[in-house]
Amino acid sequence: MSVRADDLPEPARKPTRSFFTALRHRDFRLLWIGQLISVTGTQMQLVAINWHVYLLTKSPLALGGVGLVRILPIVFCSLVGGVVADAVDRKRLMLATQGSMLVCAAALAVMTATGLQSIWPIYALTAIASAALAFDNPARQAMLPTLVPVEDFPNAVSLGIVVFNSAMIVGPALAGIFLSIRGPALIYGINAASFVAVIIALLLMHARGRPHVEEHAPQINLGALREGLRFVWRTPIIVQTMTLDFIATFFASATALLPIFAAEILNVGARGLGLLAAAPGAGSIVTGLLMARLGVNRKQGKIVLGSVVIYGAATVAFGLSRWFWLSLLMLGITGAADTVSTVLRQTIRQLVTPNHLRGRMTSVNMIFFMGGPQLGEMEAGTVAALIGAALSVVTGGVGCLLAVAAASLWAKELWRYEGHSSQTNK
Repeated sequence: MSVRADDLPEPARKPTRSFFTALRHRDFRLLWIGQLISVTGTQMQLVAINWHVYLLTKSPLALGGVGLVRILPIVFCSLVGGVVADAVDRKRLMLATQGSMLVCAAALAVMTATGLQSIWPIYALTAIASAALAFDNPARQAMLPTLVPVEDFPNAVSLGIVVFNSAMIVGPALAGIFLSIRGPALIYGINAASFVAVIIALLLMHARGRPHVEEHAPQINLGALREGLRFVWRTPIIVQTMTLDFIATFFASATALLPIFAAEILNVGARGLGLLAAAPGAGSIVTGLLMARLGVNRKQGKIVLGSVVIYGAATVAFGLSRWFWLSLLMLGITGAADTVSTVLRQTIRQLVTPNHLRGRMTSVNMIFFMGGPQLGEMEAGTVAALIGAALSVVTGGVGCLLAVAAASLWAKELWRYEGHSSQTNK
């Protein structure tokens, strides 16, 4: 399916390609800056929650439970979130979701500062924030292609990855420092304040938040949900990229076990945990900037599969490593490989999906994109409780490699995919 001309803004002229081409567009620039601040706070909180739960329980299963309470609300709410994102003003929806996540972080900060001793409030507030994210992400992803011209969209995706992974470097590193000095309560408060940046960006944006409705009247009903599911199911390239993403990240997710590696295997403590958590972001941001500058116009399907192979192999090496520097390097490689795969998969999906269906397509993808690593954390915690954290990570990496081998035989459309015609250099 091709991209409709009225779905995307018309470029006044073809810009010279650079690392930051998409930042020439004011609305995208505002959202990008707001996300950079907000996601940094979120990454700080993710590290703090895992460390907090570990300190309270010393249990791999409890750490795996964090992933479970993050994914269950997404599974139950994301499809509804996609329907809502395609029917209402997406900017207003994001204002509501960002405000909800702000309140959850603030409540967690207050409860922790007053002596929280149970993990259940942490689980409950994490679940509520994940439910808000299930509405926020479809709205944001669906709005993104309307903020830049089609030829700048791959660059915008790459810069979005740069935001996320810049935050993965700065956020965990700051979290490690604050955890060693003040504890998690301060980090939760910082995350609450960070959501204000996105709220301000949304209020300043000129772009309208409503989907184009000339031909497709907005509806919130089962028919609209079925329409989105039918589109995804009947578009093989979307099904294949989503399935590969889920299987690979389910098996090769080691994030939840990093506190155990930091405290018991590598013996580097809270500060070392911050560096370990930041390492994938370091690899990702370098790769994201290179992709933003160079682009990838040919053999995109094969590159996706190859990058997942590297991701799985580096995960195996991390699980086997007993040297801190080697562990950092392997985590950096996982981040770099995951960025290549993510940029290409997201570009493929958004450009083959019409604007009025992007929220629903993104909501289906959320189940795969977030379900894989979050359920993978639960799987990793369970396996770690049985055979140890190191073997859990190694067997997960092997599972990822086996998944790619199967995908190379099954995902024919992805294997043959060369790239969207609008991205081809003239």
